[in-house]
Amino acid sequence: MWTINDFPAYAMLLGWSTKGYLACPCCLKGTRSERLFYGGKECYMGHRCYLPKNHIWKKDKDSFDGKVDHSQPPEPYSIDDVLYQLEDLENIILSNDPSVKTKISHDLRGDNWNKKSIFFELPYRRTHLLRHNLDVMNIEKNICDSILGTIMNNIGKTKDNLKSCLDLEDMGLRSTLHPLKEGEKWKIPPAPYTFSPSEKKKKHFCNFLKELKVPDGFSSNISYCVNSKELEISGLKSHDCHVILEHLLPLAISDLLTPLVREAVIELSMYFTLLCAFTLKVDELEQLETQIPITLCKLEKVFPPSFFDVMMHLPIQLANEAKIGGPV
Repeated sequence: MWTINDFPAYAMLLGWSTKGYLACPCCLKGTRSERLFYGGKECYMGHRCYLPKNHIWKKDKDSFDGKVDHSQPPEPYSIDDVLYQLEDLENIILSNDPSVKTKISHDLRGDNWNKKSIFFELPYRRTHLLRHNLDVMNIEKNICDSILGTIMNNIGKTKDNLKSCLDLEDMGLRSTLHPLKEGEKWKIPPAPYTFSPSEKKKKHFCNFLKELKVPDGFSSNISYCVNSKELEISGLKSHDCHVILEHLLPLAISDLLTPLVREAVIELSMYFTLLCAFTLKVDELEQLETQIPITLCKLEKVFPPSFFDVMMHLPIQLANEAKIGGPV
């Protein structure tokens, strides 16, 4: 009936590239993104477009990207719209490889289609509301890794670094987080979304995870992934991230970080907990659809733009997919 794969394989089967400024395979041409000058990557923010028309945050320039946002969410594409865009891609594969002949580039086409998927040869494909599933476990793992790496400020894993601070300065946002140059070195101010030195030493949640006891079969032994001396967590599997994000993270940060950061992270955790329930109700899923833009906007108010890769955008699509495809 449909496929479910991680994001790179999703791109191969759908035929829509999940890289670049139009990376969302659900929003397609309506994907909202911005390329970061110093970070050199695309960030997918702008979730205020999913809020109600009269929401107060639409006029709040200082807390977001410095602009008023009265735009509306992207309109869903019908199968006829998709097939129309794919008309000139019969037996053609777009590629950056010079050995592969391409008919036309993405820039000239104005979309991210690489090819016409072979799945369109199936006779029932036109009537499907959901042709490819987003893999919730894969999304959870990427989001969990981003959150843990950022709040623990682990080098190489955090989204908060010198480039992200320079991007904040370049965008004119959050002056308290702009880097300061002292001689030949840069000093990065402490951020509200990272643990303070005292939180790391005395009540860091590494100790919480290291000493945690859970029922048999609830999860793997997460304590094996925790290094209390280096204050790092590594080697987490997808199910470990699933358990941490939905059950353990809200408990571990209950008295850490700032209230706004805690509130946003715990709301995101609750979203995935309700989404991954064994039994789903349509009215609850509709409530999740209404709540997730607010949660993502709260995250936008505190985390740097570099935090918002495409994985942080995809939760906006998951409740609708659950309504069509059923429980995760």
